[in-house]
Amino acid sequence: MNKQAQLASFGAAAYANLKGKLPNVYPRIMGPNCTKYLQEVVDSGLTSDMVTRFEAAFALAHGVRHCIATPGCTPALAVLAAAFGFQPGDEVIVSSVTDYGSIMGLLVENYIPVFADTAPGTVNISAETIERCITERTRAILVVHKTGLICDMDPILALAEKHRLIVYEDACQAVLGKYKGRLAGTLGLAAGYSFDSEKTMGSDTGGCIITNDDAVARKCRFMGHSRGATMKPGFGRMHTSRGYAYRMPQCTAAVTLGQFEIAPDVVAKRDRMARLLATLIGKIPGIIPLPIPDYVTVYSSWMFGFSIDPKAFGCDARTFAAQLAEEGIPAAGLGQYYLMPEAMVCLQEKAAKRIYPYSKPPASRDYHYGPDTCPTAHAFLEHFIRWCTFCEKYEESHCEMAAEMIRRVAERNRK
Repeated sequence: MNKQAQLASFGAAAYANLKGKLPNVYPRIMGPNCTKYLQEVVDSGLTSDMVTRFEAAFALAHGVRHCIATPGCTPALAVLAAAFGFQPGDEVIVSSVTDYGSIMGLLVENYIPVFADTAPGTVNISAETIERCITERTRAILVVHKTGLICDMDPILALAEKHRLIVYEDACQAVLGKYKGRLAGTLGLAAGYSFDSEKTMGSDTGGCIITNDDAVARKCRFMGHSRGATMKPGFGRMHTSRGYAYRMPQCTAAVTLGQFEIAPDVVAKRDRMARLLATLIGKIPGIIPLPIPDYVTVYSSWMFGFSIDPKAFGCDARTFAAQLAEEGIPAAGLGQYYLMPEAMVCLQEKAAKRIYPYSKPPASRDYHYGPDTCPTAHAFLEHFIRWCTFCEKYEESHCEMAAEMIRRVAERNRK
């Protein structure tokens, strides 16, 4: 690694120096019981089982039997990858527009991620784009509900049933979102969530897994909480698998439980404001809001985004976004780094050099990663502008202000 390279930052530190005229997600709005629950943990001398209380509340709200709390979303999805127990070289089809957290667990388990292209005009994959990727080595499909927009799940589930594949969800940006009235995360075999401080249900950090499958839940606790160990009478822990210590801390659980209590109102507000803002900017020629399909009955919007029609303007999206930031939209910018086949340089190198698991065996064919492997997604992100400071603090006046800023920049650059 280049010693001069700037390291990635996350959470409040990534938002600390943002300037603008619109609300910032920080400081976060905190649930009224957060302090009370934290005090309970302290007063109990760390014997208050706040984790179990959070797990029970989250499971009940989603109508599932199991919730397994984790320290974050990346660990949640990593535990699921380990729990499935596929073989090195097996393939998992995953959304191409996502974050490293979606695939870290696949890499650790030596599975091979196969990135499905997005459907035209959106950030999400579809049954059609997934089907092109299915091979005899495919074992599962990991769908990512990017920005909180839920993928069209019924066709994906039907395709998976046809090919006997597992479907699980990265619902990290879609907490309490609904697809045809059904909650995100309850649509596949299991799901992972994020409660990192910048997310819709922002805690200090945290995540969880939900599932209705008893065997999957038990394996997740075994691999993720018990470090792959069982107890042998008279001896102690026997590590029969390579597990993890991915347990949610009690204080994190206290804050997360308090934040979950206000999450329904937070999500409802974001849904209303995102739909209003999309309607307002949709009236500006050359501005294309990210489509909100009819099947997304609750849009748990984590970020807001739109595309520019390159034929309408005399500047590129990067210049357009920079001018929006100058107008007062904090963190307006491109999201090209979300294209995993392009951003994952380490995968490009391993595949090109056939380094395990890309050696044959365990791989059964050659792999290549790059922007050319998902051309629709690559082209879409060339013209897509987003900002992650969109949040429940927005009122109608803020949506109107943001739309006016976009209109001014559009008129300034119109051909």
